[in-house]
Amino acid sequence: MKITNKINKNIFRGYDIRGIADVDLLDDVVYTIGLGFGSKIQELGKTCCVVGHDNRISSPRIHKTLIKGITDTGVDIIDLGLTTTPMYYFACLYFKIDCGMMITASHNPKDENGFKFAFSTYQNAKGKEIEDFYQYIMEGNFKSGSGSIQKRDVKDAYFKAISDGLSFGDREISVVLDPANGTTAILLEELYSKFPIKYKIINKESDGNFPNHHPDPSIEENLTELKKEVVKEKADVGLSFDGDGDRVGVISNSGTFIPMDYYMIIMIRDLISKVRNKTFLYDVKCSKSLEDEIKKLGGTPYCYRTGNSYTKAKVQELDLAFGGELSGHIYFRDRFLGFDSGLYAGLRLLELLSHTNKSVDELLDGITRYVATPEIKYPSTDEKKAFVVEKVLEYCKEKDYDINTIDGVRVTFEDGWASVRYSNTGPNITARFEAKTKERLLLIKEEFQKIIEEYNK
Repeated sequence: MKITNKINKNIFRGYDIRGIADVDLLDDVVYTIGLGFGSKIQELGKTCCVVGHDNRISSPRIHKTLIKGITDTGVDIIDLGLTTTPMYYFACLYFKIDCGMMITASHNPKDENGFKFAFSTYQNAKGKEIEDFYQYIMEGNFKSGSGSIQKRDVKDAYFKAISDGLSFGDREISVVLDPANGTTAILLEELYSKFPIKYKIINKESDGNFPNHHPDPSIEENLTELKKEVVKEKADVGLSFDGDGDRVGVISNSGTFIPMDYYMIIMIRDLISKVRNKTFLYDVKCSKSLEDEIKKLGGTPYCYRTGNSYTKAKVQELDLAFGGELSGHIYFRDRFLGFDSGLYAGLRLLELLSHTNKSVDELLDGITRYVATPEIKYPSTDEKKAFVVEKVLEYCKEKDYDINTIDGVRVTFEDGWASVRYSNTGPNITARFEAKTKERLLLIKEEFQKIIEEYNK
């Protein structure tokens, strides 16, 4: 392994570093990134960091090489080995070490990999921090030393942190669980067996090839098997988790896909009378149903940009009890530690159900419903995607639309809205549209899709 400056700048994205494992993250690149990270945190007064990796096929190689790079700067490592991202977050808190690197590409395709990382304050690097880190690596002023490696397991302490804040009711809930062959498969049964629930697990083997379906629970088509199993088993609910375990997806008792903004409605209805701060955060892709419900309950809605590095930090900054994203990142700070854990978010729904005779579908009675598209991804390039969103913004300004630019362009109409932004995790433009009627939804979608396609050629 040797230092290299042949590093693809485009893998340094808005929330993390992410690229094709056997193209963008060759050993020399990973080693150099490790040198950069170890050197950078030493400049911040750090001498030790936490490292873990998910179950992707490329992760053990990257893990070994990254550790070599970091320790060659003189930084000591607490090595978690194979772990979920939420357990990595917990370990940082548990050991009171506010910096580290988690090797994962989350829900991205199996051939990709990357790093979620924190320099300090336990918060993942984002935006300009990541841009500056690329420049820091390119300068190549790395420190030299010989750091130590200490292998640690925090599973029991993590399980206790989850269990301590939960109290199930008398109703036994039945659930079908789908770890999608992702990293939660190494923990799921042992954790959920600790609670008074009846469960069945599908796709339960840890396999970084994700042989049964793509490990993204926010996309309905990935949960087809889970839907069938929920109906077949007459279960109360189905839960699915992404590749590294920080996101959750929900299927109702009727086999219906429940978007995460609807999950948030269920939770906020339960939480609002129990928490002091009645402001709740959600990202720009969430339905107006959520905003309407928060206001109806007497709370304050807070719409913020997409990206768990941003939303998690903002929930903490504003001292909120709860927040989340349409993609399935959910943050509980009332009885939990505030980071996104899909397994915990799933247990909170099961706990709530155990205290009521209502089904998941019934818990959504009375909400204002709109007609919405799922999140739509338009394949683009990293070089072009920002340009396309800028052209959408120019169009909206010419039309004198009501615009929110906190994350791309979100346009609000009297009878609907449109959100167009570029992805920070891949070469895509993402959009979502919502309206009061199907006819109006189609018109809004066609209007913005025409602009996207015109400039995305």
